[in-house]
Amino acid sequence: MTETTGHRSPGGVGPDPTRTVPLPLREQADVRDRWLTQRLLDLLPGLMDRAGIDLWVVLGREYNEDPVLRTLLPATWLSARRRTILLFHRSDDGVTAAAVSRYPVGQFQPAWEADEQPGLSAEASQWAAVRRFVDQASPGRIGVDVSEVFAHADGLSHTEHGLLMAALGPHAERVVSAEALAVGWLETRLPEEIAALHAMNRLVHEVIDEAFSPSVITVGETTALDVAWWIRQRFADLGVDPWFQPTVDLQRAGSPLVDEQGTALPGVAYDATICPGDLVHCDVGLSSLGLMTDTQRNAYVLAPGETAPPAGLVAAHAVGNRMQDLTTGALRPGRTGDEVLAAARAAAAEAGIDGDVYSHPVGVHGHGAGPAIGMWDSQDGVPGAGSVPVHPATVWALELCVRVPVPEWGGQLVRMGLEQGIALTTDGVVYLDGRQTELIVIPAR
Repeated sequence: MTETTGHRSPGGVGPDPTRTVPLPLREQADVRDRWLTQRLLDLLPGLMDRAGIDLWVVLGREYNEDPVLRTLLPATWLSARRRTILLFHRSDDGVTAAAVSRYPVGQFQPAWEADEQPGLSAEASQWAAVRRFVDQASPGRIGVDVSEVFAHADGLSHTEHGLLMAALGPHAERVVSAEALAVGWLETRLPEEIAALHAMNRLVHEVIDEAFSPSVITVGETTALDVAWWIRQRFADLGVDPWFQPTVDLQRAGSPLVDEQGTALPGVAYDATICPGDLVHCDVGLSSLGLMTDTQRNAYVLAPGETAPPAGLVAAHAVGNRMQDLTTGALRPGRTGDEVLAAARAAAAEAGIDGDVYSHPVGVHGHGAGPAIGMWDSQDGVPGAGSVPVHPATVWALELCVRVPVPEWGGQLVRMGLEQGIALTTDGVVYLDGRQTELIVIPAR
């Protein structure tokens, strides 16, 4: 397991996404289109073979795009145009990627001209082109994006499903769910994408370090909500987008955890003023280059006369790091998410750690497609998503918490929440830009 901040240089030519995040928009588009080409060539054939899909049909209409379709369009396409249909045929020569679309779709082979059949309406002609392509490909299994488990893989709308089935005619009996293929496509990362996520996590860590400093926090005046909004504004100023509203919360002696929906959470109000002796925690995530991050970190505000955090809080954070080790030790390819969860929780119980694990894939989506390793309200397994196997070349938000009594706070329980981007490679787990192993210290003045 690696905790270094170094990252691999991307291959190929063009803008280097690890040089700086964010890149200018035009350079971002170049990077994303280069990644798409590489993913179609290097990843898609194997993913189709693994899922047993001979022809993958991904389609959507403007403003109602399949989540997968968005990841297949050129970077300058911010949405589908009219009805956009993409066809991926697996053959001995690789994957043929074709577009049955009113407008040219980047590098996709055009498979339809709107005026090629004057006697038909444009819609009828488009579906006829789909049928012609399928007739020629003669696939054994046709995958479409329908799924009861993953919303990411359930993007084929009811209307489009009916029209597609009608267009396929006798081929319709070969249609199967492409859930495994869609999930594999969304969760699998190129080495170059992992390198970019190193840089993105580095930016997040830098913003958090700045947020948890006297340049932002005036102890006794600034509220936790002020810091949350500062983080969001800082992202906007840097040219990156949050994918959820940042949160900052406080814990302090004399304000014990409170039960909310069956879990113990901080009892201090989100708009409370930050005071000496507070434990400050944040949860933030940004988006750039079509990828997401998800991070939680912790800081301590020195009380008068203190030069370091109380030993009990330092120890609690170390317990959180130990819980991370137990979880990454259980994160092995081939295991299901539920099996990873059970192994991590068993190891924690043996070590006497009171904690929960609710880690998830992160990449194209913040709460990404792939195996769920627990949820905060589901620590005995996650039906459906927990039964999916773990694969290498995936990126995760290692998210968990531990509850530890702090002697300096009269034995009051502290909830130490940690979340860190990691990559699961063939060499094991790599922390993206390193993990937090010490509390950030905020001086009172």
